[in-house]
Amino acid sequence: MPITQSAATLQTVDPRSLRTIIELHHKYKTMKPGGQLANLAYIDLSGVNLEGMDLSDAVLTGACLRGAALRDVNLSRANLYGCDLREADLRFAVLDRADMRGACLRGANLTGASLTRCDLREGQIAFKDEKHGLRLMKHEKRAGELDYAILSGADLSGARLTGAGAVSADFRDAQLEGAVLSHAKLRNASLEGANLSAADLSSADLSGASLKGAVMVGTQTQGMTTKDTDMSDILGEPISVFIDDEPLDDLLDAYEAWCRSGGQEGATQDFSGLDFRSATTLIGRKLTAANMAGAILYGMDLSGAQLQGVNLSGADLRMADLSGADLRGARLIGARLSRATLDRANLSPLSLGGDRTLRADLTRATLSHASLRHTDLTRARLLEAEMSHVRDQGCTYTLAER
Repeated sequence: MPITQSAATLQTVDPRSLRTIIELHHKYKTMKPGGQLANLAYIDLSGVNLEGMDLSDAVLTGACLRGAALRDVNLSRANLYGCDLREADLRFAVLDRADMRGACLRGANLTGASLTRCDLREGQIAFKDEKHGLRLMKHEKRAGELDYAILSGADLSGARLTGAGAVSADFRDAQLEGAVLSHAKLRNASLEGANLSAADLSSADLSGASLKGAVMVGTQTQGMTTKDTDMSDILGEPISVFIDDEPLDDLLDAYEAWCRSGGQEGATQDFSGLDFRSATTLIGRKLTAANMAGAILYGMDLSGAQLQGVNLSGADLRMADLSGADLRGARLIGARLSRATLDRANLSPLSLGGDRTLRADLTRATLSHASLRHTDLTRARLLEAEMSHVRDQGCTYTLAER
């Protein structure tokens, strides 16, 4: 149903009054006396700077925030119905569960933003007009427009985008697990490396789009239009691995025994190119010097694993948890680590005895949107590594080659 409003024109607010509204909202959110929920509905806030502000639960129905500076703003659960956000800077903003039906995001930058369970379906606002009755509020482009928007690395898990227009939008490495994109217009969009597991793409138009390297486990694709769509290197359902009738878990146990006993027990094994997603667990595993080149470890939990001197060149470690892992001297040339967690991981040189050491090598590795908090990258090779939007607070880069 359209929302009605008696005045057809947007109102303005002076800077002082805006500060007062935000201060009262802060009091409301912190449960202090005199607090009041911010109501900025139908206000012209074009170009306003609200970076880092907490506007969660605020009412911004039909507001104009075109070109606004909204980086790191908290708009979770906010009412942004019919809001004009064209060309707005929403990098790393939090919009979880926000009502954005009918919002216009054409050309907006939502890099790394969180939009979990956000409602981005189509919607329209109508105004009461004494002469003409109800008339629709219109942006310069159709409401619900996501054309040319940047959502690289954004989290849209469970978001609703039924029928959304997102022509030429950038969804690279975005998290779209469980998102509803049925009947969405995604022509020429980039969904490279996006996680579309359990997403609904039924009857979506992906003509000319790129799904290269996307994860599509349990994705609904019936009626999807894929004319001239790049669907190369798509990661589908996990594959059960057997080598000489031995299941992967038994092979891992044997290799771990071989490592712990110095070669007296168990057996060595070449794990290159294997799909590890069927393994029971890799948490804390001892896989020192293992050859895992080109292996698929997407989304796997390897926290605390002993991976000294391991060869993970070209491996798919996107969304993997390597927090606290010992990766001294690891070979990660060309490895894909987008959105991976390497917090507190050790990637410093591995001592080989005497004066010899083996440096960790991440040459040409992709680490976009990865977490490197308090990671030790002492003397690591990072030549040509893709490190856009990494979170590296407390990371050690001493003598790193980059």
